[in-house]
Amino acid sequence: MASAISDPAPAPARPHLSRTADNGLKIVVVGGFGVGKTTLVRSVSEIRPLNTEETMTRAGEAVDDLDQASTKTSTTVAFDFGRISIDARTVLYLFGAPGQERFWFLWDRLFAGTLGAVVLVDTRRLADSWYAIDRLEHHGTPFVVARNDFGDAARHSDAQVREALDLAEHIPMVTCDARDRASSKNVLITLVQHLHTLSTAARGSTVQ
Repeated sequence: MASAISDPAPAPARPHLSRTADNGLKIVVVGGFGVGKTTLVRSVSEIRPLNTEETMTRAGEAVDDLDQASTKTSTTVAFDFGRISIDARTVLYLFGAPGQERFWFLWDRLFAGTLGAVVLVDTRRLADSWYAIDRLEHHGTPFVVARNDFGDAARHSDAQVREALDLAEHIPMVTCDARDRASSKNVLITLVQHLHTLSTAARGSTVQ
């Protein structure tokens, strides 16, 4: 029997945003270990989120970098799942990917059927986001970058973060507080708007 890890919930079809009045879109939230992916899914989901968190043990200290996440007591080992209605036409199904390198093999399965993604970053550890961006670009998955405000994080300008992540100018970047529902919802709205812009541009180039 297939497990939840090897066979995530089936993804909705990849519709054009204007095709129906009832769009169900699969969105993945990715990023490094401890950047707030589970927190974002929990804060914004209108249903009780499904998560696969397990208590962190001493055995994990040898393989997980805890330098900037010393207060974490649990970690995602498969994925988080939540749902949010953006408006009367658009429902997002959210999948939060595990951040530790030892679970990266799950990402390609989670990306299957994904319409777009949020790369959540901690500006104190920007290098942790490179793998997520690389995999999304490899799959051709559109994404936005959300800077999670940890309060004591080193302050960097948008231009500095873009340069560090080698982001193209057309990729939106927003600042958020993953604990706050309105802030997290704004990140998802930004992604939906980005997907709409890309979809409109693609249709325009096809007509020409």
